[in-house]
Order: sequence, then C-alpha cells, then structure tokens
Amino acid sequence: MNDYILKTNHLSKKYHHTTALNKVNLSIKKGSIYGFIGQNGAGKSTLIRLVCGLANPTTGTIELFGENNERELIEFRKRIGTIIEGPALYPNMTAAENLEAHRLLKGIPGKDCIAKTLTLVGLLDTGKKKAKNFSLGMKQRLGLAIALLGDPEFLILDEPVNGLDPMGVVEIRELLKKLNQEYGITILISSHILSELHLLATHYGIIHNGELLEQLSAKELDEKCQQYLHIKVNNPNKAATVIERHFETQDFEVMPDGSIRLFASVDLPGQVSKALADEGLVIEQFMPMGEDLETYFANRIGSGHYG
Repeated sequence: MNDYILKTNHLSKKYHHTTALNKVNLSIKKGSIYGFIGQNGAGKSTLIRLVCGLANPTTGTIELFGENNERELIEFRKRIGTIIEGPALYPNMTAAENLEAHRLLKGIPGKDCIAKTLTLVGLLDTGKKKAKNFSLGMKQRLGLAIALLGDPEFLILDEPVNGLDPMGVVEIRELLKKLNQEYGITILISSHILSELHLLATHYGIIHNGELLEQLSAKELDEKCQQYLHIKVNNPNKAATVIERHFETQDFEVMPDGSIRLFASVDLPGQVSKALADEGLVIEQFMPMGEDLETYFANRIGSGHYG
C-alpha cells in the first residue's frame, strides 16, 4: 500500500530564461492536509499546473498514487478534484445546472451525485438562484462541489479563501475539515494566508523562488515556534532545582551557555521571577521568547514579509 498521494522528483520548470521551479522534491501523505506556502510568484501555481497536467515539466518526474508512468498519470488525474485560479462557473446557471454541465463534461454517469454533492457543500436549497447572484463564499462552495464531482481522493485548491469575508473563510475551513476527516480526502491547499492554513494543515511545504525550502508536520512546526521564558541567573543548576520544585515541572532545558528555556508557566513570568529571587538567585536576563508562525516563515524565506 502506498502511503503517498503525490511525490515529485527533482521537478523543474523553465519558461524561456526564467526558472519557475527548481528541482522540487515534494511529498504528500495520504489523508493529510498539506499547506503549500510561499509568496506570490514563488512557484506554487506552477507546481499545481504540472501536477494537474496543465503544463509539462522541463525536467523531473511526478508520481501520483504510487505511479509515475505518463499513461497512468493521465488516468490517475481523474481521481483529482481541483480549483485553480478560481472556480469555473456558469454565471447564468443555478448551482444544480452548473453541476449537471460539469458532470456531462467529466462523463460521470447518473444524476444522483448532484443532490448529494450540493448537500455536502450546503447549497442544496439555493433553488433557482443563479450563480452570478451568489456571495463569494457560495461561489467558492459551488467551485468545491464541482471539484468533488466523481468522488475524488485528492483535492488541489489554489488560494481557496482569497477575497472571502471572515464568515466565508470559516465556512470553507469547516467544509475542508469535514472532507478530510469524514471522507478521507487528501487536500493540497496553496496559500499565502498563513494564519488560516495554521488552523487547517497537518503538514507544510515552504517554497521560495521556485525552491522547496522545507517540509514539516504541524507538530514539528509548533515545536519550532514554541514559546518559552528565557532565564539567565548566576547559578543555573540551583535555578533548575527551584523551578522543578516550585512549579512541579521538568519542561525546561538548560542550554550550553547556562541560560534556561522554561516551556511551562510561560503565562506566569511574575511568579517564576519571584520564586527565583526568593531563593537568592541573581536574575541577569528574563524575557519571553519564541517565534509566532508568521515570523518563522518570514525568517525561513529570509524576508520580513511572506505574503
């Protein structure tokens, strides 16, 4: 059994003298929500177009569902649902008519899937309302419904929450969670809105200037961004004993330079400093530290702004 939905091997794409992707080795585990993060123009959309067969790589290979043979890839792409550069809607059609048109285009037999899919995305009761009169959030959900026709195993979404109001963002987020957790659909979400991806993604890939800088799980990312109290005193060994006794925790680390990183009681700095001072320790440095997610990504790409 293959544990990966998608793998790329040294995938590169050049347009004339511009390298849009440079030897990208990306892997997406089955059942994950993969947050693909980078600035506009970093290479996110280029990679998605290559995976979906909308462009051909200059060099390198793509593996879908464990296969990289070109003939097999054509067949396996039928198991992918996509929204690329906004959903393709017929504005003068209703939600059901839009799905019927796309069902025929995809050659999906039977009409039962239309009501089922509209129910899944919460658009069954839109009746005769035309798509052009939908809110942006409703249009995005209709785009998702189109992508879900044919029961895909893998969803690829390029900037699915761009331009949505806060309520629309929440609706799409909860729907994607449901698709992943209840239906087992693996999802690749390309976005530069890190705060939203943090509420969704189980894994991340960071791309910059066409190069994949890092892949990591949500747990690994949280550990890298963990908040702590940075403490430096005249006797670190005694301080460690005081912390362990007073706060009943071993969730701290004595660093090679003698400073202490206290990961517990981060929200109790006054109590920590008082406990150390009461034991006669001289506090030389004492401050909360640790990166937030935006700072981590900005530092990773060497920029003060990632979006």
